[in-house]
Amino acid sequence: MDINAGDTAWMLASSALVLLMTPGLAFFYGGLTRAKSTLNMMMMSFVTICIISILWTLYGFNEAFGDAGSNGLWGHLNWNGMTAAAMATFGTGTDKIPMVVFAAFQLMFAIITPALISGSIADRTKFMSWSIFITIWATLVYFPVAHWVFDFGTGAPDFEGAGWLAKWGVEDFAGGTAVHINAGAAALALCLVLGKRIGFRKDPMRPHNVPFVLLGAGLLWFGWFGFNAGSALTAGNLAGIAFMNTQVATAAAMGAWLVVEKLRDGRPTSVGAASGAVAGLVAITPACAFLTPLTSILLGLIAGAVCALAVGLKYKLGYDDSLDVVGVHLVGGIIGCLYLGFFSTAEINSGATNGLFFGGGASLLGKQTVAALSVFTYSFVIAFILGWVINKTIGFRISAEAEVDGIDLAEHSETAYEFDTQSSGGAIPSGHLTGVHARAEETQS
Repeated sequence: MDINAGDTAWMLASSALVLLMTPGLAFFYGGLTRAKSTLNMMMMSFVTICIISILWTLYGFNEAFGDAGSNGLWGHLNWNGMTAAAMATFGTGTDKIPMVVFAAFQLMFAIITPALISGSIADRTKFMSWSIFITIWATLVYFPVAHWVFDFGTGAPDFEGAGWLAKWGVEDFAGGTAVHINAGAAALALCLVLGKRIGFRKDPMRPHNVPFVLLGAGLLWFGWFGFNAGSALTAGNLAGIAFMNTQVATAAAMGAWLVVEKLRDGRPTSVGAASGAVAGLVAITPACAFLTPLTSILLGLIAGAVCALAVGLKYKLGYDDSLDVVGVHLVGGIIGCLYLGFFSTAEINSGATNGLFFGGGASLLGKQTVAALSVFTYSFVIAFILGWVINKTIGFRISAEAEVDGIDLAEHSETAYEFDTQSSGGAIPSGHLTGVHARAEETQS
């Protein structure tokens, strides 16, 4: 096989970087929850690695990227597709990589997308019901939508076997629609199905471990370079553009979020810094290879400020999105998707369509709007129906008693923090708790 060793090495490294994002997400979400929910929250991310890896190998890759028999909505179901991929190549000319490497790279996208949903239903979700949900949702929603957006089939000019959005000319370099709008819509549906947490808007539900939040955000930022720059599929100029744009947009979004906090609340917070960074990463995802660095900074500023305001919508509209998946991923994904309709430029990427402000008219903006609405509607409807059915049959939400006592004990018979350090096994008298132990005890109560 005629393989480009440098591109292959870059794609293997990018795949590992994207996989790291899911443990990073686990730390980010785990730190944002109360102490009694930490393990369950992190396990909801880790179990997606287990389940989606198997599904992707069995049929997911073929459903998303199988061109033979594609109708634009899904690929094909071929049980030996991954075996065939191990013997094939992907790409053209001197840029070919093993097909199995491309499949591994796309697998990491498939893993993190359902994991993103979990933050909206923290503190109250049965672990087995969650596992069943992501199995079916990935099959019915993520794999087909990945085909819509990411599968270009045979490429120009006929795009045989391509997904309908890719063939139509929708721009989404690394997953603003397929990942973030997709996950955000499902997150909104599930938090509506499960209802509000006990004590929502009454009890303090502050993050129990802010260093975890910052660690998780840092791992996400680091891994996102594989997510975005890796989507170039070659170690070349396009990867460099995506890399730089990712960095500057994320930095700008963090700054914008902190400014909003300062003006609104009087003080910028570390949780705000982490959330702003994630908002910037989300918004730049679809646009990273179609913008100049200057317009990437503007995108980051817009996304950081708007998402900082959007997270408050749950209090005005009455839905309990526990960790602001809707406000960050759905809103940020829509911003990044629509922004391309204004600022995409062929000067940066010869395969891009010029946006409205670069002389391209409103055509691209119309396509980006249809893409965002289509993915949102499809994901929301399927997730809502699936969540409702699970809730009415085996149950999706834990009991009120288990929620109050702590989902970690109820679902996993474990706790994230063990404060009983006496050799006799007796409990530490409450008066002896000091520092972080006292604060954690207060949080768990």
